[in-house]
Amino acid sequence: MPFPFFGDDKSTIAQLLGTLPQVGRLEWIGLRPARRQAMEAVAEATVKTDAHLMGDHARPKPGGKRQVTLLQHEHLAAVAGYLGLSAPVDPGRLRRNLVVSGLNLLALKNRRIRIGEEVILAITGECHPCSRMEEELGPGGYNAMRGHGGLTAHIVQGGTIRVGDAVRLELPADTDATT
Repeated sequence: MPFPFFGDDKSTIAQLLGTLPQVGRLEWIGLRPARRQAMEAVAEATVKTDAHLMGDHARPKPGGKRQVTLLQHEHLAAVAGYLGLSAPVDPGRLRRNLVVSGLNLLALKNRRIRIGEEVILAITGECHPCSRMEEELGPGGYNAMRGHGGLTAHIVQGGTIRVGDAVRLELPADTDATT
């Protein structure tokens, strides 16, 4: 009998990409009260459909692909290691809105996720570091962030999110979760 993922007619890369049974956790929420000001960590936030996080100074255009930014929690230690730091980098220094653990965020690119019970985000692309990382993290900050900048997302459905909320792949309505 062939290994279930290789040599089996029913197994394709698309099926492998669709296999993400893990449930992640929202570890941190950050808002920028004004341009170039420090991020403020909050326990919960209101997410406005096709707009932004309430309390964040950024006002992306409707239909925009970068209405919210996400960062992989596990990458905080990796970035710190590249900088020679002994403790993970504080997420506020990296200027992303949401920090998620337990899921490989890159596996969610071009997919939808649900955070908590209400909020649905469409992951639109990678959030590459900018030169501001040198200013924030010191020499080498930009290169330490390469490959660890996180993702951008469009807000499909708003609501309230809270630190500790589950983060999971949102299957299309016509998908049978048992297959």
